[in-house]
Amino acid sequence: MKIENAVIFDMDGIIIDSEPLWKQAEKEVFSAIGVQIKEELANITASLTTKEVTKYWYNYMPWKGKSLDKVENEVIDLVGHLIKRDGKAIEGIKELLDFFQQKEFKIGLATNSPFKLIPVVLNKIGIADYFDVISSSEFEEEGKPNPAVYLTTAKKLNIKPENCIVFEDSLSGVTAAKKAHMKTVALCPKGEFETEKYDLADLKLTALNSFKNGYLKSLLLN
Repeated sequence: MKIENAVIFDMDGIIIDSEPLWKQAEKEVFSAIGVQIKEELANITASLTTKEVTKYWYNYMPWKGKSLDKVENEVIDLVGHLIKRDGKAIEGIKELLDFFQQKEFKIGLATNSPFKLIPVVLNKIGIADYFDVISSSEFEEEGKPNPAVYLTTAKKLNIKPENCIVFEDSLSGVTAAKKAHMKTVALCPKGEFETEKYDLADLKLTALNSFKNGYLKSLLLN
């Protein structure tokens, strides 16, 4: 009997180059309510859920007049606007989706981003039809590095976690996928490929379009 396999993609940094857009939106929204955004602290929040980010900045510099939910939604709405206007696909993502579709893999998406932004991204890049299921940590008790969103995605796909391959660009995402007992491919940021930071992953890449058939065979055999 043929073993069914799945590939699951993170969204921000794997499908769309959105980190600059998130930073821009957070800076605009939080600065407007008196929070002084520091670059080194903004780097810490990059892999958090929007709810966690909002709590982080509130604890750092509490504001008055707006609820945390309202501020969080203002950030999300601005990010959505920026994605529609300026969003750009990560190089190689469409070719990689074609590759796995031709291999008859089921395809899922698992992100820490709010659920409402998923269709915005997929429609902007023009890849919505590739995905069998989509999942957001918004509906989990904890976001990545907790493995919940990956386990939920595997369950929706009806594929065993050990038969899933995950593409991630953050250490928290790689950690989440490994905790879910999935094969993990790390897209390493520039200058970090040679560091030990992403050694937890089963495979490290510097570009999505460098993923080849030989890598897939190796991942499936391990």
